[in-house]
Amino acid sequence: LLDILNQNVVETELTGLDAVRAALDAPIGIDDFDALVGPDESVVIVTSDITRPFPTSTVVPLVLERLAANGVRDEQITIVFALGSHRSHTPAEQEALVGKEIFERYRCVDSDQTDVVRLGITTQGTPVDVSRIVAEADRRICLGNIEYHYFAGYSGGATAIMPGCSTHEAIQANHRFMVQATAHAGNVDRNPVRDDLEEGISRFCPIDCIVNVVLDESKQVIHAVCGDFVKAHRVGCDFLDRVYLKPIEKRADIVIASQGGAPKDLNLYQTQKALDNAKNAVRDGGIIILVFIVFHLLHFTTLTFQIGGDYRPPAGVTAVSRDWFSGSALRGRGYSICYVNAFQTQADDASADRPDERSNWPRDLVLDGLGWDQLQERLVHALSLIHI
Repeated sequence: LLDILNQNVVETELTGLDAVRAALDAPIGIDDFDALVGPDESVVIVTSDITRPFPTSTVVPLVLERLAANGVRDEQITIVFALGSHRSHTPAEQEALVGKEIFERYRCVDSDQTDVVRLGITTQGTPVDVSRIVAEADRRICLGNIEYHYFAGYSGGATAIMPGCSTHEAIQANHRFMVQATAHAGNVDRNPVRDDLEEGISRFCPIDCIVNVVLDESKQVIHAVCGDFVKAHRVGCDFLDRVYLKPIEKRADIVIASQGGAPKDLNLYQTQKALDNAKNAVRDGGIIILVFIVFHLLHFTTLTFQIGGDYRPPAGVTAVSRDWFSGSALRGRGYSICYVNAFQTQADDASADRPDERSNWPRDLVLDGLGWDQLQERLVHALSLIHI
């Protein structure tokens, strides 16, 4: 075993609510948070959706408390959940994000791709489409957590609006730069994805203030920044590097990784982001084992498993998992899935023509009392049975 990678130990004077309050007291790159919103100005507080670990129910009340103390009335404020290309929330999900009291007291809405304003086009040709409620607000306060992003460098900052409150067309236009060499996790220097979205925000839809946090491995706030959407963001990114940037002596033959649990376990799209970090630790030709549980295949997909025979899926189902030996398993659009079941295996069925079911398939529990060498051997054996 080469290493188990955990966060670095970093001394912090303030954490949790205290860290957020301190950030509001000392904004970076703007004069004064308390003077941000005028007496008759509308303000949107843009916060994350359920696919992000940002502690909305913790941070939003502090921001609202601060605004109220400076004379901003409830009716001036709208809380916007930035969906990007994700599905809409249910009312219960919105309430869970902000808490019952805030949900009932303030206007809470999702960003809306069907009602946008095209504010302009960046020099790289990306349309700056922004949900009308955000585009037409007098003031915009954007919240979020900072973590590594596999092509924007880091989350947080301008991403609350672009792509958070934008359209599929605009998101795809910006994301086409993800294939360029400098578009990778931990980099904002000449990163074309980050440069493009920050240009769009600064020219066409300025953010008046961000409040971004860094979370520890237990998803608790250990640092917060407030202020200019670029300057404050970069301070937060520097802190994140101190916590999570890990030097390694050499790349491993096998890397075992997970997506970190909720909320990245919502769907396979969020889960696969863990592969980008894992690839930096594995040697060329090595193996990445991604261990996860997901509740939906993709954020736009409803999945059903069909076991023991094929049947017409019910209305609303957009993806079906069928037995490899089914005559229609790979008919039309399809791909192979390999299940590595850690707790149960199936015996051979002599009556079926099953070329992948080997007589030496383990009959006991795969993870039952095994040492690392045995576990590695069995996992590699299971992976070798994948049909490409």
